[in-house]
Amino acid sequence: MSQDDACRARVVLGIVGDKWSLLVVRNLRSGPRRFTELKREIDGISQRMLTVTLRGLERDGILTRTVHNVMPPHVSYELTPMGETLRAATAPLLAWSLEHLERIDVARAEYDARGESGDAGGSSPR
Repeated sequence: MSQDDACRARVVLGIVGDKWSLLVVRNLRSGPRRFTELKREIDGISQRMLTVTLRGLERDGILTRTVHNVMPPHVSYELTPMGETLRAATAPLLAWSLEHLERIDVARAEYDARGESGDAGGSSPR
């Protein structure tokens, strides 16, 4: 892998690796969804952040946006074939996250209780 390829891959990983993108992709696993359905299913996402995330995933070819000519107008989002491969690739990561949530919460609480300063270098403060 060339240096240029590594830099480009890092950009793509940054786009698809953020928490909202993966949750959108996961929520599109069973077919097209409307904006309001996604908003309701993804706890904690704001309307603006969902809009930004959907636009980014559409731009990157991960999902498609379809406007249905009905009254009132209806917009739905669906994974592209490439988006399906992303969903398949990230499903184990999401499953791991759900499986380990409680253990991570315990580890964080123990760490915080020790009063760690977050100094990764291991040196003491001066």
